[in-house]
Amino acid sequence: MHWIDWLIVAIPVGIVVFNGLKAQKYVKGVSDFLTGGRVAGRYVLTVASGEAAFGLISLVGMYEVYYRSGFAYGWWGGIAGPIGIILGLTGYCIYRFRETRAMTMGQFFEMRYSRSFRIFAAILQSISGVVNYAIFPAVGSRFIVYFCDLPINISVFGFVFPTFGLVMAIFLSVAVLVATKGGQITIMVTDAVQGLVSYPLYLLVVGYLIYRFSWFNEIAPSLLDRPPGQSLLNPFDIEAHRDFNLFFVLVGMLGGILNRMGWSGTQGYNAAALNAHEQKMGGVLGTWRSGFSGMMYVLLAVVALTFLTNAKFNDGPSGALACRTELATKALNDIVSGEENAQVRQEVTQYINTGEVTPAVRDWLNQSEELRLQGEAEKERIRLAGLGAGEQEVAVESPIVAPSAGEEARAAREARILTARDSIKAVDPSGSQTFFTIFGQMRVPMALRYILPIGITGAFCALCVFLLISTDTTYMHSWGSIIVQDLILPLRRKPFTPKQQLRVLRLIIVGVALFAFLFSFYFGQVDYIQMFFAITGLIWLGGSGPCIVGGLYWSRGTTAGAWVALIVGSSMAVGGFLGQQMWVETIYPWLLDAGLLGTVTAIVEGASAPFEPYILWRVGPDKFPINSQEMYAITMFLGLGLYIVVSLLTCREPFNMDRMLHRGKYKREGDRDDSIKRRLTPKAAFLRLIGINEEYSRGDKILTWSVFIYSFGWGFLIQFVVVAVWNVFFGQWSNEGWANWFFIQNIVIAGAVALVSTIWFSIGTTIDLKKLFRRLREKEVSVLDDGRVIGNVSADDIALVEQVENKVIDEAHREEAMLEDALESEDDAADIENLHKHQKPEDKDA
Repeated sequence: MHWIDWLIVAIPVGIVVFNGLKAQKYVKGVSDFLTGGRVAGRYVLTVASGEAAFGLISLVGMYEVYYRSGFAYGWWGGIAGPIGIILGLTGYCIYRFRETRAMTMGQFFEMRYSRSFRIFAAILQSISGVVNYAIFPAVGSRFIVYFCDLPINISVFGFVFPTFGLVMAIFLSVAVLVATKGGQITIMVTDAVQGLVSYPLYLLVVGYLIYRFSWFNEIAPSLLDRPPGQSLLNPFDIEAHRDFNLFFVLVGMLGGILNRMGWSGTQGYNAAALNAHEQKMGGVLGTWRSGFSGMMYVLLAVVALTFLTNAKFNDGPSGALACRTELATKALNDIVSGEENAQVRQEVTQYINTGEVTPAVRDWLNQSEELRLQGEAEKERIRLAGLGAGEQEVAVESPIVAPSAGEEARAAREARILTARDSIKAVDPSGSQTFFTIFGQMRVPMALRYILPIGITGAFCALCVFLLISTDTTYMHSWGSIIVQDLILPLRRKPFTPKQQLRVLRLIIVGVALFAFLFSFYFGQVDYIQMFFAITGLIWLGGSGPCIVGGLYWSRGTTAGAWVALIVGSSMAVGGFLGQQMWVETIYPWLLDAGLLGTVTAIVEGASAPFEPYILWRVGPDKFPINSQEMYAITMFLGLGLYIVVSLLTCREPFNMDRMLHRGKYKREGDRDDSIKRRLTPKAAFLRLIGINEEYSRGDKILTWSVFIYSFGWGFLIQFVVVAVWNVFFGQWSNEGWANWFFIQNIVIAGAVALVSTIWFSIGTTIDLKKLFRRLREKEVSVLDDGRVIGNVSADDIALVEQVENKVIDEAHREEAMLEDALESEDDAADIENLHKHQKPEDKDA
């Protein structure tokens, strides 16, 4: 990059990090470190959490999806629009979780179920989350290396290091500094300031892309150049993309309901709001938040696709052909490293640049072909042997379709990359897979380097650095907090002092960063990013949904029900994934050899028969009969059913929901009492459906109605229902018609909304940040607000519960005595005074 670009990167990044670190002085206790003191307003919450939730790896993953599926597939997601609108407006799960005052999901689990369940859930959650996060640094750092045109390796004092490793170490160090200095406070302030600084940068990048590329003359023709069944624009011409039907949509809707708060990557924000109402309103504001950032993400993907596939941009030193060649060469040198592979790099690089197949390359290709033919022969042997177990071979005459000019051009473009991959495979099979994966992931950032001019390149790079750091800080903090709060804390026999707990939290966060560095450095990721997320996420998400939703909304849910749902759900999810991976090589051959194939075929295919054609299970040698979406559905239905049945069988008395949610007589000072039953009229029922209640000010109501009208009226009724009815009953639009529609939707309407929301959120977030700092200065902390739970009651609520229920919780007072002894050994008079103050019942008349 040019020095001007580096300067453009350095200034905003410096401003963001400086402001974030400056906020560390407001950390007074454990709750401040974990939740930001629970004083955040709606604008800070929505802007900061939005920055944290969408990282650079998410951008790369989205590029992969758009490059393969375009706009067409995503349009069908509109059918689930009303569910998402209602869940967002009502604050489903989010509102009640904030009412519990739990700082982690594990703390809520111990309040609702038991300590042993909290520990077991934390083990699954930590494994799932930490491994899921562990590839973030590698993907993000490679993005920076490829986009900024940094060398693959760098020599330091005679030692050669991979550049992506050094970039990864630098950014992880910055993230660790931000996360450990002030925890959620510094993270939240950094993310909020980052959002403010990003708004003009997003506008700059979007404006240039619209100026540089014509939608109708360049982008749309590139998106339209696809074979039948693989349209990137026409939602009614995507059958070749993947299995898709009504069942797929219904499963997605159920998953959105059951796993609403299942993932805890940004858990610090789940409890950061001033109160439950502000937490909900932060979610409502999220509808308007994305603005130009959402436009930029979409435009970057389609512009890169246009640049790489449109013949207009193919030639010249800055053309697409040069870009693809450099990318392939860079990926080759990145993955196939070491002196022992020097010849491979030299020969394959020469082939990539010239197309000349040298004798060495020919030998490697022959070896790869032999391996492929051996594998095909073995598959055919197994398939033919399986015919006798119930499968019938049916000859299908495939129609001969002449390839289009666009298809031939695509095939020619990919030929050298595929040949390079196959050449590498003979020498390094796993390296060939990683080479192809990295080539796909870095295709868009590499194209953007060729597209963006000086200045715009720096602006976009600054945005990439923001996305990289914000996700690293938030995820490190979240998974480190879960390990400490939900594993170490409940297993410890005595409470930490605040100083001890903060020290352990910081050390574990550093440990998470170190694990992520080592995992990213040595792990060769060979799957699509979204697939890796699905695999690692299944460990936790497979069975957690019913435990969370049931715990928040159903007083008869029991600990036994939660145990069964989590164990069976997670086991089924992981088992289904293993079945998909091991079916061809291991499971199907074993069933055949054991003589069980016929029985299994009859059971599996018979089970799907009542649901055909929406569910179609066929036992064959090539793939697992149940796809991922169907396995996800089975897991959710089974987990939910077991949670309900086991809970009904084991429930002796309803759980005290008012105590957990701080309602009724357990209400804390200043909180709204949601236990009061209010008359339900038709109007009140509708208002409740869209989340409006007595807490809403006039501004809140205007905001909610604006979201409802825009999301339901425009987003669902017009964008989906009207368009679908028109295409089904009055004739399908042409591909060009769909191109015009997505231009209106993603450029015209989105641009107008973005312009308004950028000004709106810049003002709102600035004001909210000032309020945040004032509240942090005035806030009092409690040394008992540390995440401990005694007898299903948080340690910070013991005094309140004892006063309301007129009882003494002896275990709590024993722990308080141990805490006081520890504080005395630290000679911490201020915390001792704080402890004595919060041991007394609250004076509600004060």
